[in-house]
Amino acid sequence: MSFPLLTATAALPALGAVATAAVPAAQRTAAKWLALLVSLATLALAVTVLVRFDPDGERYQLTENHAWIEDFGVRYELGVDGIAVALIALTALLIPFIILAGWHDADPLETGSRRWRPTQGFFALILAVEAMVVISFEATDVFLFYIFFEAMLIPMYFLIGGFGDRAHAHGEETAATQRSYAAVKFLLYNLAGGLIMLAAVIGLYVAAGNFSLTEIADARANGTLHMATSTERWLFLGFFFAFAVKAPLWPLHTWLPNAMQEATAPVAVLITAVVDKVGTFAMLRFCLQLFPEASKWATPVVLVLALISIIYGALLAVGQRDIKRLVAYASISHFGFIIMGVFAMTSQGQSGATLYMVNHGISTAALMLVAGFLISRRGSRLIADYGGVQKVAPVLAGTFLIGGLATLSLPGLAPFVSEFLVLVGTFTRYPVIGVIATFGIVLAALYTLVLYQRTMTGPVKPEVSAMPDLRVREVLVVAPLIVLLIFLGVYPKPVTNIIDPAVKQTLSDVHEKDPRPEVEAAK
Repeated sequence: MSFPLLTATAALPALGAVATAAVPAAQRTAAKWLALLVSLATLALAVTVLVRFDPDGERYQLTENHAWIEDFGVRYELGVDGIAVALIALTALLIPFIILAGWHDADPLETGSRRWRPTQGFFALILAVEAMVVISFEATDVFLFYIFFEAMLIPMYFLIGGFGDRAHAHGEETAATQRSYAAVKFLLYNLAGGLIMLAAVIGLYVAAGNFSLTEIADARANGTLHMATSTERWLFLGFFFAFAVKAPLWPLHTWLPNAMQEATAPVAVLITAVVDKVGTFAMLRFCLQLFPEASKWATPVVLVLALISIIYGALLAVGQRDIKRLVAYASISHFGFIIMGVFAMTSQGQSGATLYMVNHGISTAALMLVAGFLISRRGSRLIADYGGVQKVAPVLAGTFLIGGLATLSLPGLAPFVSEFLVLVGTFTRYPVIGVIATFGIVLAALYTLVLYQRTMTGPVKPEVSAMPDLRVREVLVVAPLIVLLIFLGVYPKPVTNIIDPAVKQTLSDVHEKDPRPEVEAAK
């Protein structure tokens, strides 16, 4: 039997979470180092998956298939295509930076506080989320995917509600109340989506007789499995609703600003750069492959919702006074671009959407983590409490600027390539949608540059005059992300080579081809 590489990539952080939680209470530093080493070892396994994956080989590779709950047709079935490989690599890459950035976020509070922050639990929960996200990207059994799609809500609930941002102007009791509200809202929204998806999963089993993604997709393709039009559409809606909540797509997005505002900056990155990607990934893997005709039927409505997300999220970001809420609404706008690319039903759009998932994860991590360093120094999330930071902390200001410029998709930085592909792919089939979506770019420039101007330029406010610049640990967090943003902005080919074959196969699942450009013949 060959080494179960995919299982190991998910099992290692899960075992690391258990080991970290078991570290004695007095050994907080040991727990931190253990979590960091486990995350680095997981990254090494993810790189091994990346190296062993052949973009020109079979669609699903490194497969594992074992009987699990035989009476119900549930199997332990794993496999990765190019899209999954890219997102597993992104997840494994970001977790060490999240751990380093949150090195002191779960330390005991000041003397006299009634709350104790268990350091071991904080880092164990982060590793648990990593394990569940990785296996969600690997699962090719629908029921197996569903279990971990829902299970990741539990550690995320405790990370949001139990380890919130300390920068709160209204006292610890008010902060705890708002954290609890944000955590419960996150949980209820995602549980509602999950329950609807569970009904659809059961319906899929009734219609198909098993939960295997590959078997069902093959049966649909060769005509041995037929679904009534109404059945396929209802099942599609059940799956899509859950993924749209997770993504998050307007109008199911309202949990995200609260969650990101109340969470620590590393946990906010975990939410939007890692966990939310499961929603957009699942649209590509499950909605389009399992329900191709229903996906095309729903495309006009989904594109309109994605367009609303782009413009609505950007407009609300412009008006935010809270730094973290601004990044949250900017992410809603960016997820609108990703979903628009997925449902544009063109190779450029879907390649751009997949590349956008990777680039958005890196750019949001860079911006939010630097924002977290800034907030921890000043003790406030409000934009109005800053000014002139670039004069006292130039490295912090410079990295904040690069993260912001990546967010607005400046040419030369990674998100530009993916956003351009999404817009081109959408315009070739839906020109009106593509043209309106470009206004999101203008608004992104507005909220990003205004944020930088109000926090970093102008007179130095007394409260920031003694602000220290980035420390060595913080530079180690941010510098690699900045390098990646520049490298992938100039040379995205290593990622596109991996994802393009998988995108073409996904496009063939819905029986679509790229529209041919209409060029007037030369006279």
